[in-house]
Amino acid sequence: MAKNTICLWYNGDAEEAAGFYAATFPDSAVTAVVRAPGNYPDGKEGDVLVVEFTVAGIDCIGLNGGPAFKHSEAFSFQIATEDQEETDRYWNAIVGNGGKESDCGWCKDKWGLSWQITPRVLSEALKANPAEAKRAFDAMMTMQKIDIAKIEAARRG
Repeated sequence: MAKNTICLWYNGDAEEAAGFYAATFPDSAVTAVVRAPGNYPDGKEGDVLVVEFTVAGIDCIGLNGGPAFKHSEAFSFQIATEDQEETDRYWNAIVGNGGKESDCGWCKDKWGLSWQITPRVLSEALKANPAEAKRAFDAMMTMQKIDIAKIEAARRG
């Protein structure tokens, strides 16, 4: 286990979420499933308590802690994409699996975890000269899923 690991709180479905992430993103896997050795406030002995997994190279733990805490946009995974096909694939996988679209490349999976599906072209545009960055930013502000062709057109003016 890594020295620093992201711990994500789930309401009994950490194993399902980890399996989805492992099937969706490269360099991702479910690495361990730990069952509760005894009863606990939101589960019983033998229930899946903790799932260790990797999402795009980031070590995570899914804790089945119950309904007390919900995910929010204060934490998100940002997935850098190379082209529209990859952007579409990840966006559609998350939204098509019970997730929800949001603005500016953000979406939520069915467990409430936020994702930023961000083409590298957009990240580069926002670091360009101020006028080019502003045009790309203004274009992004009108989008849900990022349209790379529109970002590139905005950069050109």
